[in-house]
Amino acid sequence: MPGMVGIAEAIREKKRAALESVGSSLLLVVMKVFLAVTTGSLGILSEALHSSLDLVSTIVTYLSVRVADKPPDAEHPYGHLKIENISALLVTGLLLLASAYIIWEAMLRLLFKGIHVEPSLLAVGILGLTIIVDAVRSRALLRVARKHKSEALEADALHFSTDIWSTVVVMVGIVAVWVGERTGVGWLRFMDPVAALIVSGVIIWVGSRLGKQSFDALLDAAPAGLRERIATAVEELDGVLRAERVRVRRAGKHHFVDVTISVPRSASFEQVHAISDAVEKRVEQIVPADVMVHMEPRAQGGETLFDAIRAMAHRRGLAIHEISAHQVDLGLFVEMHMEVDEHLSLREAHRRATELEEEILREGHGVAGVNIHIEPLGMHIAAAGVMKDLAAAVQEHVNSLRTEYSELLNCHEVLVREADQKITVSCHCAMDGGLPITQIHDVTEALQDRIKEKFPQIFVVNIHPEPVEES
Repeated sequence: MPGMVGIAEAIREKKRAALESVGSSLLLVVMKVFLAVTTGSLGILSEALHSSLDLVSTIVTYLSVRVADKPPDAEHPYGHLKIENISALLVTGLLLLASAYIIWEAMLRLLFKGIHVEPSLLAVGILGLTIIVDAVRSRALLRVARKHKSEALEADALHFSTDIWSTVVVMVGIVAVWVGERTGVGWLRFMDPVAALIVSGVIIWVGSRLGKQSFDALLDAAPAGLRERIATAVEELDGVLRAERVRVRRAGKHHFVDVTISVPRSASFEQVHAISDAVEKRVEQIVPADVMVHMEPRAQGGETLFDAIRAMAHRRGLAIHEISAHQVDLGLFVEMHMEVDEHLSLREAHRRATELEEEILREGHGVAGVNIHIEPLGMHIAAAGVMKDLAAAVQEHVNSLRTEYSELLNCHEVLVREADQKITVSCHCAMDGGLPITQIHDVTEALQDRIKEKFPQIFVVNIHPEPVEES
């Protein structure tokens, strides 16, 4: 709820700033039109037209802010944020049209006709007052625009700030004409159309910047360098082989990022999901955005034969374990265990095993033969009885083997249980943590055989090796 309250307050603040901007623009238009009529100044007329367009733009801005903050719906799943870009582009077009008219009229006055201008100190004073209004509104709008990252309000602030400088130029032109009338310097009367040309130049410069920014957003142009930054950052994450494609687009203050990455094909679903989460968080650290991540499984550089086999099995939804490979005359002979649904028929289980065998042979890797041991996938929990006396005997027997196996330090937590008329033993064996896992595996295999030799009634032995410091 606090987040929703903050969003509502932000929307109210943006609407209030836009509405106050409309009022300020209306006041400026009234003052400048009054001066243009009383003085006949083209410079002031250009400013009046400029402010009239600002009035239109502020009204459009107010309406766009109201629409842009509407939440996404079924027809607009990405929201309504681009209305701000459309309104900014519309204002730009109007500004450029007004500039063209002012330039035409200024050239006529400079080259072909002279229009008498009635400068006065009152006109200069009113223009000074408009500068104060522009300055106050520009600062207030810019503060709200930056706080809420609103392009429409930022465009309005830019208009008011450029109005300050264009009004100063017009004031200089009016003062120059006034001085020319009192000193008899005739050429100073041309300062008014010159001021109008300068104002038009300012309008064109500001309008071109705003227009390009809005046009780029409407065409989904990515901000310069952002795509490369995202791709580089994503490729640095663990589990990402390569950022194959990055697409960025912007709507209002929001960015939408689509990232396609390649991941090891042997990775599990949980691992891939974790990689996706990491990519989303990394992108959001660079730019606040809605992030969509698409993963492509790829063979990893230097992928081992066993990783390739696991990837093939995962792709088929098969559970395999205990993969081993042996060098024979014709090449590698691979063996593994495959678990299938215990209710599956032999025919169906054999078909799945055969399909996996054929794919392994097609992939190459020097494999000449494959043998898959099929076993049921445990899917039910059986009631078991605990056999404490046998557990104690097993623990004593394993600990007596420490003289034969120097890797074995102690055996503990032995549990013997009987379920479905089968006896299963589980135990923990502490060993030197610095030994390679291959050596530990050989020792555990030997210990399992020794336990079954001593206690033939035991069906399965599971040994959990652990470093001695954690036992």
